[in-house]
Amino acid sequence: MTAIVDAVPPHTWDALSPCEGWSARDVVGHLIETQRETLTGHGVDLGDAPHLAVDPAAAWAEHSRRVLDALADDELVGRTYDGFLGPTTVGGTVEQFHVWDMYVHRWDLARAAGLDAAFTDAELDRIERGADSFGDALQMDGMCRPPLTPTDGDRTTRVLARLGRAG
Repeated sequence: MTAIVDAVPPHTWDALSPCEGWSARDVVGHLIETQRETLTGHGVDLGDAPHLAVDPAAAWAEHSRRVLDALADDELVGRTYDGFLGPTTVGGTVEQFHVWDMYVHRWDLARAAGLDAAFTDAELDRIERGADSFGDALQMDGMCRPPLTPTDGDRTTRVLARLGRAG
């Protein structure tokens, strides 16, 4: 994710992404907001939210550093709670949802910025496993749009169609 964020040309931060109504800047803002929500909801002090308006790449870098610092705490990572999909840990939520979300939104951001958005087979495997783990929640409001039916295409096109994206 960070490599794509760092490669976004400054003039494309307001370009529309494949996420309806979201710019490239909004995609990064979404990732920051949802990760902050999870961690601060478990008592982590991440400081003030980074400011996206001037330099989204710098905001992402600062946010990522804070998150990685927080996740170095084994007690936090192993903390159990009843999550949206059932009993889990903070680390489990980061792994199951937030890492998955970064893979998917990396593609959205790359598309908005006109960058290479290719996935490896291992990344596609991970995206599919993540989508499988969400079950029916995958298409809930706020997750993914209804799946598309691709008329043809490679594996990336089919995986993205499952997430409501036209590859």
